[in-house]
Amino acid sequence: MLSRIPQLLFYGLVSGSILALGGIGVSLTYSILRFSNFAHGDMMALGAYLTLALIPVAGTLGIPSAAIGPLSFGPRFIVAAVVGMACTFVIVVALDRLIFRRLRKAGRITLMITTIGIALSMRNALQFFWGPQPQYYTARIQLAIQVPRLAIRVKPDQLFVISVAVLLVALLHLFLRYTKTGKAMRATSDNPSLAQVTGINTERIILWTWVIGASLAALAGVLAGVENKFITPELGWQMLLSIFAAVILGGIGNPYGAILGGVIVGVSEEVSTAFISTGYKPAVAFGILVLMLLIRPTGLLGRRS
Repeated sequence: MLSRIPQLLFYGLVSGSILALGGIGVSLTYSILRFSNFAHGDMMALGAYLTLALIPVAGTLGIPSAAIGPLSFGPRFIVAAVVGMACTFVIVVALDRLIFRRLRKAGRITLMITTIGIALSMRNALQFFWGPQPQYYTARIQLAIQVPRLAIRVKPDQLFVISVAVLLVALLHLFLRYTKTGKAMRATSDNPSLAQVTGINTERIILWTWVIGASLAALAGVLAGVENKFITPELGWQMLLSIFAAVILGGIGNPYGAILGGVIVGVSEEVSTAFISTGYKPAVAFGILVLMLLIRPTGLLGRRS
């Protein structure tokens, strides 16, 4: 049983990378707009399915589908994923303009309930167009590579997932710390009223928040499909509890906390399978969530409850 721990730790890093990307969007939305977005998981599923739909479109443009090196996918899939991310944030920005902006003064509870309705609508729309059965990005079978020194088996796709997550987290850090828009986002997060008084265009900051959050959510959904080898309309809903557990663990409203929380929750869920059934992984996430709320409600890196 203990001999499986190194392998499970690696699986946890892969899972945690996906949860971290999903959690960043939830944290940014809360820090700027002050409400919990329960439609975030379904935004992940939306991005995953839009990518699936765009793969044949990319094929008509002559983009090759041959696998890149040891990966199970090629340039066609990558182009479809990038365009799928763009389509996702366009749809989410449209939802903000049509719905969320009109309800911002109605209060957090109203906005939260609205996101639940949007989540159900998205999930049912995906099921209507693609059905409930699993959909596959590729039929290729990928063999794992043995790493004797670490006593683990690694698939190139898993290394791709971790690498992409690390790269985007680094780019997000640079964006938030060193760009004018990033600094304005941090100022708006700290004090929206003061930020507006000092001349920051808060509507533009809200737009950027949705663009970044929705793009990372879409990518997280695509990477979850790469890791799981299939996607379903329930993909985002099944990950939502783990994402919120990660966000609360790290400190809701803090994107860096979401990254840390995502890794911790991902590793905890996977390592727990050495001792309990895999069916209890959501219970592990829920347990972490409850424990953190009892011990430290603001989270590990949180600034506000």
